[in-house]
Amino acid sequence: MFRDPVQSLEDPSFQPTAAAMRPLRVGMIGIGTVGAGTFRVLARNQALIAGRAGRGIEVVVVAARNLARAVSVVGKDVALTNDPMQVATHPDVDVLVEAAGGTGPARDWVLAAIRAGKHVVTANKALLAEHGNEIFAAARQHGVAVAYEGAVAVSIPIVKALREGLTANRIEWVAGIINGTTNFILSKMRDEGVGFAEALAQAQALGYAEADPTFDIEGIDAAHKITLLAANAFGMPLRFADAQVEGITALQGLDVACAEQLGFRIKLLGVARRRQDGDADGVELRVQLALVPATHLLAHVNGSMNGIMVKGDASGVTMYYGAGAGSEQTASAVIADLVDVARLHGTHAAQRVPHLGFHANAISDDLPVLPRAAVRTLHYLRVPVHQAQQIEAVGAWLAAQHVPVAQVQLACAQHVPAGGTPQVLVLTDAVAQATVDLAVHALGAHPAVAGPVVSLRVEMLEG
Repeated sequence: MFRDPVQSLEDPSFQPTAAAMRPLRVGMIGIGTVGAGTFRVLARNQALIAGRAGRGIEVVVVAARNLARAVSVVGKDVALTNDPMQVATHPDVDVLVEAAGGTGPARDWVLAAIRAGKHVVTANKALLAEHGNEIFAAARQHGVAVAYEGAVAVSIPIVKALREGLTANRIEWVAGIINGTTNFILSKMRDEGVGFAEALAQAQALGYAEADPTFDIEGIDAAHKITLLAANAFGMPLRFADAQVEGITALQGLDVACAEQLGFRIKLLGVARRRQDGDADGVELRVQLALVPATHLLAHVNGSMNGIMVKGDASGVTMYYGAGAGSEQTASAVIADLVDVARLHGTHAAQRVPHLGFHANAISDDLPVLPRAAVRTLHYLRVPVHQAQQIEAVGAWLAAQHVPVAQVQLACAQHVPAGGTPQVLVLTDAVAQATVDLAVHALGAHPAVAGPVVSLRVEMLEG
């Protein structure tokens, strides 16, 4: 993610300084899942990593709550402390790896390290989504790097792809499955026909979901990640507070089955789309349940895996697939960032790849996040009716409410619980969310309708 020195270390005429040749000294806060994985991979692949970095990388000090556990991971040659601020400001540390998580104390540690002239590597998406604008501004002021590849999709180098591989492109949209816990739950609901609660319990038993899974199942974790991707894609500040966030807790197995009947699968998607049209000028920034065509590549991203697609005007659609969680999977991204930092010596800050892909003077503070009402997609509606013959009344009524109806059919009898009411399934053409919301609200009062109407977006994600 950062440019190598202008003069290569391999040039025999170049005489590197002692600082450029000695190992990069790492201070680490946290030695849990991410920290322990990072330490293990650094130790196991030490020579390989040094060969790529041009110098060694070694952990010199670690802050941990449980020092006995920490020494069992890092051994007796690494200094230990229970004071994270000592690591953040340690005179022998070149780069801080923040692996503790959270947003309050972590913000203080990271800012302290930056003020002390240290680079920072973190996989903490919540920290950056909520405080990244402040952190990146401080890093620019002090001439240090903040690297965060592991914060978005763990083993998938999507930040590097946006900032470097796709740098020639005007990005039109970024969309993907960026939370492994919810994708595991949705896969179980589809493959085994279980309800949300049972699928969540399975995810917790296997360690895919936390004891308190709120951040995952309510879409907050995915919102942190799509916020970071949108900033890198469109040259905008981090706007997490403006993201529209919907989780999966209200999803019913009936809709999973009905989506299959229509040729779709339901996924929790993070979507960032740049729009410039007569109706809106800005960015859609959202996390939502959506129907994806069963033939689409993202429909086949199952279990705890992640998949992300990017549409560029020159590249077309590219896709990135890989593990969305895991100790050493996250370590892979953290160490890649450390290697980039190790290559920085001799490179002026102005020559580096910017933190959000665009230099500060090119980031647009005027690019708005569009409100929910302005989001324009296809829609799926499930309308319970008293009698199957009322299917025509539903379609006609929606059309009269300016909802462009593309397809209407009855749910298959085997999908409807015994004794349940008939279900009318509607697919619309592209329509603004505001129009759909008004129609769904009014439809609830229609005499043909026997219960709450379910509405989900449909994402075709075409090239």
